[in-house]
Amino acid sequence: MTTTRFAPSPTGYIHVGNLRTALMNYLIARKSGGTFILRIDDTDPERSKEEYVDAIKQDLEWLGLQWDRVERQSERLDRYHAAADELRQNGRFYEAFETPTELDLKRKKQLNMGKPPVYDRAALALSDDEKAKLRAERGDGVWRFKLDHERIEWTDGILGNISIDAASVSDPVLIRGDGQFLYTLASVVDDTEMGVTHVVRGSDHVTNTATQIQIIKALGGTPPEFAHHSLLTGPQGEALSKRLGTLALRDLRENGVQPFALLSLMARLGSSQPVELRTEMAELIEGFEVSQFGTAPTKFDVEDLYPLTARYLHDQPLEAVRPHIDALGVPADKAQAFWDMARENITTLADLETWWTLCRDGADPLIADEDADFIAQAMTLLPEGPFDGETWGTWTKAVKDATGRKGKGLFMPLRKAVTGMERGPDMSALLALMQTVRARG
Repeated sequence: MTTTRFAPSPTGYIHVGNLRTALMNYLIARKSGGTFILRIDDTDPERSKEEYVDAIKQDLEWLGLQWDRVERQSERLDRYHAAADELRQNGRFYEAFETPTELDLKRKKQLNMGKPPVYDRAALALSDDEKAKLRAERGDGVWRFKLDHERIEWTDGILGNISIDAASVSDPVLIRGDGQFLYTLASVVDDTEMGVTHVVRGSDHVTNTATQIQIIKALGGTPPEFAHHSLLTGPQGEALSKRLGTLALRDLRENGVQPFALLSLMARLGSSQPVELRTEMAELIEGFEVSQFGTAPTKFDVEDLYPLTARYLHDQPLEAVRPHIDALGVPADKAQAFWDMARENITTLADLETWWTLCRDGADPLIADEDADFIAQAMTLLPEGPFDGETWGTWTKAVKDATGRKGKGLFMPLRKAVTGMERGPDMSALLALMQTVRARG
């Protein structure tokens, strides 16, 4: 049974980078008929906020990424204590007391000597008396996992064969001086005890994965299958991290992006498959293969979401958008006609307001000087309302017969005079919905 998880920290809102990880893990679980766990990494009581827990759930529900169960790491502290005790008993856990300044000096000396800047394990040489003295002076130390200095190897689902020399990595800190369990220990314990079989996450976790494999084995567990996807960049290859504040899912939602536009893009972006709009989760699940994703940084442009959103909306029936149309005040008997007219001329649902305002209030006419006399004459031929689907054809024929104009020279000035725009919906459908035409005076 395949089991995956998404483990966000409730210290902020989910952004597109988080979504990539969540979606890949979700699709793997659903494709195999397995389990998808939402695991809230709330071991930091100061930074974790319940409002962000709620927001994470709201964002996932908006996208249709339904979890099978929720786990809270703050409710599993006893399991982390037990794991820490086991590591101590096995000689794989030791307390260290260096200050950040002392560690920084050590790193600089190592770099100056041409050595890798890894922790020198000085704490292992401390006697019990020396530890007691340091503890009295500085408080409790941090707890580090003692790595076996050997090569750590695994076959990554995206990166292929990985081999990391553990001697080139510092013994990771798993418990802070204030007693807080850090992500690495909590994640290892949870993945092992929850039976997680596949972990997909960003390539910035590769070194972290190497240390986690050793910790899992030290606790008697079996490492899951790992896959590390490329990191997102901006459209020009720039670091995306500086822009993530504007790429929160809730912001995209408020800006009108439709869920399947976002899912369709993120489920294929960076893979060998083309990005195509999908409107059913089953289509995304069926075609998903993590092995088809590349290793190069993946460019993400938020503007790519809007053509997909527009295409999604164009195919939606009235029932799917009825609440938005009703909220504008469109009469019930005109709702279908309004949607049919507007649907192919919007990018987001917010654009509907522009078209209803035009229908209800008319528009400031756009009339070129050379067309002024022509429009004045044409407006005298415009039938009295209410207009219907035949009005545009009847009117333009009358204007053509009276003025001799035809083609673009006939239709474009009339469109601009009636709508104040050079392009837009079919004029027969639009004029039938208009309650007033300002150009007629």
